[in-house]
Amino acid sequence: MAKQAKTAIKKDQKGGAEAKNWTKVIRAVRSPKTGAYTFKESIVHKEKIKDYMKS
Repeated sequence: MAKQAKTAIKKDQKGGAEAKNWTKVIRAVRSPKTGAYTFKESIVHKEKIKDYMKS
């Protein structure tokens, strides 16, 4: 049974490593009606952050 536990831990570590590639991005967006700022949160892959901020 100990061998099964070790393999389960290794699988979880790989999933954790993939999760490090994602970043939470918070953008301030100005409302055209009131002029007040609102914040939009989204999860973006770290390689696509620049593209997300441009759009």
